[in-house]
Amino acid sequence: MAMIRIESLIILSLALGLLEMIVSGASVSYDHRALVIDGKRRVLISGSIHYPRCTPELQTNIFLLTLVTVMFCGNVVFLSVQSEKWIYSEKWIHYYVVFLTCRRPTINCIRYVNFCILSMLATPQYDFEGRKDLVRFVKTIAETGLLVHLRIGPYVCAEWNYGGFPLWLHFIPGIEFRTDNEPFKAEMKSFTAKAVDMMKQEKLYTSQGGLIILSQVENEYGGAYGSAAKSSYSNWAATIAISLDTGVPWVMCQQPDVPDPVINTCNGFYCDQFMPNSENKPKYHKYDDSPGNVLMFLYFGGAVPYRPVEDLAFAVAHFFQLGGTFQNFYMYHGATNFGLTTGGPFIATSYDCDAPIDELLRQPKWGHLKDVHKAIKLCEAALVATDPAVTSLGPNLEATVYKTGSGLCAAFLANIGAHSEATVNFNGNSYILPAWSVSILLDCKNVALNTAKINAVTVSPKFRRQSLKAIQADWSWINEPVGISKNNAFKKVGLLEQINTTADVSDYLWYFKIIVSSPAIGFVFSYISIKRILWLHFAALEFEKTSLKLFFMWNHLGHALHAFVNGKLAGSGRGNSDNAAVALDIPVTLTSGKNTIDLLSLTVGLQIGLKREELGLSSGSSSQWVSQSPLPTKQTSIWYKTNFNAPAGNNPVALDLTGMGKGEAWVNGQSIGRYWPTYISSNSGCTDSCDYRGTFNQTKCLKNCGKPSQQEIPCASIMVEITTNTLVLFEEVGGDPTQITIVTRQMGNLCSWVSESHPLPVDMWSSDQYRGNKPGPVLSMNCPSPNQVITSVKFASFGTPG
Repeated sequence: MAMIRIESLIILSLALGLLEMIVSGASVSYDHRALVIDGKRRVLISGSIHYPRCTPELQTNIFLLTLVTVMFCGNVVFLSVQSEKWIYSEKWIHYYVVFLTCRRPTINCIRYVNFCILSMLATPQYDFEGRKDLVRFVKTIAETGLLVHLRIGPYVCAEWNYGGFPLWLHFIPGIEFRTDNEPFKAEMKSFTAKAVDMMKQEKLYTSQGGLIILSQVENEYGGAYGSAAKSSYSNWAATIAISLDTGVPWVMCQQPDVPDPVINTCNGFYCDQFMPNSENKPKYHKYDDSPGNVLMFLYFGGAVPYRPVEDLAFAVAHFFQLGGTFQNFYMYHGATNFGLTTGGPFIATSYDCDAPIDELLRQPKWGHLKDVHKAIKLCEAALVATDPAVTSLGPNLEATVYKTGSGLCAAFLANIGAHSEATVNFNGNSYILPAWSVSILLDCKNVALNTAKINAVTVSPKFRRQSLKAIQADWSWINEPVGISKNNAFKKVGLLEQINTTADVSDYLWYFKIIVSSPAIGFVFSYISIKRILWLHFAALEFEKTSLKLFFMWNHLGHALHAFVNGKLAGSGRGNSDNAAVALDIPVTLTSGKNTIDLLSLTVGLQIGLKREELGLSSGSSSQWVSQSPLPTKQTSIWYKTNFNAPAGNNPVALDLTGMGKGEAWVNGQSIGRYWPTYISSNSGCTDSCDYRGTFNQTKCLKNCGKPSQQEIPCASIMVEITTNTLVLFEEVGGDPTQITIVTRQMGNLCSWVSESHPLPVDMWSSDQYRGNKPGPVLSMNCPSPNQVITSVKFASFGTPG
């Protein structure tokens, strides 16, 4: 009954506080300054969240925190997840991520990616059931009052398997992807029209009374293909989109020659200098590497990249300073690549992306960006009413003023120098501008925010680690056979293209080769498709000598390669995110008689399946598990299983897989992703702190050097029962499961600082308060969760505070 009352409370909050109220049949258009919704120009701040990478989180302190602090948001952006293996109750439709995301005034639009691969399983069939339910997903966004930017694709990239395309497209005769190719265009047109028609039937476009204000066709096309392809295919895609008559504008990403009326958008860490390809189009930055971009991929074997919030805030504010009116964060919540959905080489299970929201709030990033957004929204009336007037205040110093005849005025003062602060005079007043910062003046006089001055608190998370040994039953195991173990092999001369052979229904492909010791050696190949990890098997029969030493050399484009001689691991090789190719050169000693050489080629980012999966091992339900002592450790190709109880409390839960080698993990039959803690990042490139000043790039700010790229995998609370959870691991290279720990995370220490140069917190500004006044700085701290209290305060002062 308690949970029912909570749900009712949330829905009531929704009714009392919708962010956007759009009348039935409102128009959406654009002019050179902004999107025009129902006749009114709007400043829009959007966030990208991918529903397949999220699961409902029901039993955390964040959920309770949301009930207390958010001003609205009832039913949420993400729906209950339902697929063949994941079935969640319909009542669990509340995602804590969205409660936090839609908290006013953080963002006012959700950018949603329609994953074609989830809905087009086999031509010409469509599947929009369960977690693939596109219509219900958009409806749920609309119920929060948030606006919707629908990214149809069908190509999405998003580091998703096969770019989001269903693999059966690969087998259509004569097809060439994303070019002026009739078979591909026919399939693309069919899917795009289907998605639009579904939205129209449910009246979800703003022109019908819904909240979809924009649609996107294609993705990042202009930077990937040649000019000939761009001029024909991109024009065709734009024409098809417009012909679908949605009543809202369309955009294309990174396509400078996109034809009118489709809007071209900016990609880049900084889009302040971007100009659309027509003076009649608004300045819109979209996502990957955009000013609002927080996305830095995490690769297995790589250090962890991050972007200082001061630089991110600078990029966003400077974009709006120089005429921008619509920006999107990619990602606003990155989440996790559950299962084996990663589509890029060596991309890790985590899709965290250093986003403002992870399993909890990432502070001060989330809080400082919230302040930036509110300051910009407080300037909205002036920003959309006129064009910017930019003047120089000195080298690397500029002022931008938005002023109307009626007296509305907002100003931005920027120091784009990367080294020194500067004092500038503007409108008869003196202002101190830190290097690489923007000050926002709501009334062209008083500073509401400076991007380098953070008022938001910094929260240090606390981790509690508990050995599984203390809360679980004994481990059991089953060996995975090395080499060919099925009888449905077929013969073929030469090697096969792997995707064509497996049709991507599995990650494994076995090769078997017989070598006869004779002057004229013949080769016979036989194959068995298990899944796309590739096994190559040699059998050397009855050597005349007692032993033969040879060097085995192998080059391939997989991500890792393990060589077995007579069933034992002889050597391994692996690629990296810059070059996936593996070159393996190892000496092999063959003894008298029959010798076997087996090669296991591993690919990261595709679906996985092994012979033992046929026995239901991933769910832990097989009767073939072995529980005898001692437990085999440091052994290749082995399955492990154990049971454990959930830790007490409602904090986010993760598994620390330190001690394991490489493989995949399942909790209660649900894949939580791949692990590879033995792939250690380089010792070089990281610094104790990262200077936010100056141009940012992917390698500027790194941490975690000399450590595993990712050693913890989150387990959403809905995956974990209070008692008797089943953990199953498939270990490829050898590890010790007894070293695994279960980790809970909660908000820990708070830290904040303030100086006399800090402006008043943005939350305290109102039109009546700031006009004619210059209030002083304020330091405010509060616990992020309602069941937490501040137990002590340590204060340090510098100078002589009054």
